[in-house]
Amino acid sequence: MDILRFITAGSVDDGKSTMIGRLLYDSKSIMIDQLEAIEKQSKNKEDGIIDLALLTDGLRAEREQGITIDVAYKYFSTPKRKFIIADAPGHTQYTRNMVTGASNSDLAIILVDARNGVVEQTRRHSIITSLLNIPHVVVAINKMDLVNNSEDVYNNIVIDYEAVATSLGLKDITYIPISAINGDNIVEKSPVFPWYEGESLLHILENVEVANDINYTDARFPVQYVIRPQTDALHDYRGYAGKVVSGIYKVGDKIIVQPSGLESTISAIEIGGKEVAEAFAPQSVVLHVSDDIDISRGDVIVQKDNQPSVENELDVLLCWMGNKPLIPGNKYLLQINSRLTRAVVKEIEYKLDVNTLLKEPAPEQAALNDIVKVKIKTASPIPFDSYKKLRVNGGAILIDETSNVTVGACMIQ
Repeated sequence: MDILRFITAGSVDDGKSTMIGRLLYDSKSIMIDQLEAIEKQSKNKEDGIIDLALLTDGLRAEREQGITIDVAYKYFSTPKRKFIIADAPGHTQYTRNMVTGASNSDLAIILVDARNGVVEQTRRHSIITSLLNIPHVVVAINKMDLVNNSEDVYNNIVIDYEAVATSLGLKDITYIPISAINGDNIVEKSPVFPWYEGESLLHILENVEVANDINYTDARFPVQYVIRPQTDALHDYRGYAGKVVSGIYKVGDKIIVQPSGLESTISAIEIGGKEVAEAFAPQSVVLHVSDDIDISRGDVIVQKDNQPSVENELDVLLCWMGNKPLIPGNKYLLQINSRLTRAVVKEIEYKLDVNTLLKEPAPEQAALNDIVKVKIKTASPIPFDSYKKLRVNGGAILIDETSNVTVGACMIQ
């Protein structure tokens, strides 16, 4: 059974948390003790109405303010698929939280309040969706009950959002009218929208095709661990464990280890302790090579005829997540997959306005939630692909050396 990772985003009070709560509640994915807890906490329990938003808004500050501050992750499954939901904040000052939740999502649900239509935060969340290269988008037009389930209102919002999607190059977009509080079109298709010919939200999530999003062309295998038992029975055993993040590997393939450039051939592939003829993304495997060469954690095994860039100067689009500002010249640790190296931010080239995509003049320093284009120099060469081409080998993080806190999300250009 495959897994769909998706993020929900929208303006404050668009009903993201209620929609997720309704999805969990109507698909019977809530434990009895959870249900009892939210029934006790629901403000409207005298009316018999359960506040489903409490399922995701777990922080006390969120409950008091009625907004989602942190990224709340929820897990549920149906007979067809497993799901990991990231409920992202709607406020502008929590851009970093949305970037965190969206960084490994397969799909984004962007909520639009039917009364307000496409607003500034809708565009901002769509821009972040585009920057993070999320392949599938569902535009859920919520609170349709408050506009009398009007087809005209729905169609006008679709027209407005199409203009946004075209300007950002968003491709696979599905539109759906919903009422999260009433459960219309969430799990079952609702009769209150006789003019809507599509499926329910859960049906869309269960059936969106994510296998085609995996890149099987560019083979990348970041080494996570070198296995050397050094026992009498396995005296000469040396295997390289990790996850095939993209592409396909076969026994006999000519490979190159980056960044060293050493060459060899794949002599064996193991999955679950058994030898196989080939492995492909996203399998976790152990590779063996025919030559006794130096391969360490963080090296990337690639095919000889298809190699990533290997450089120590990177152009990066960076979402700053640190409470302290980013000042050019500051030193950090940069991690891409399992490779960790020291790095310095040489300069800020410009700041990106996440509401308009316009490039603003380079600030002297970047503040929390800023998205900036920077030049980074690393202490050792990094094997990478551009984020737009291969996000599994083009995304990185910056880590504060002293506190070990992640302070930047990087999209290598």
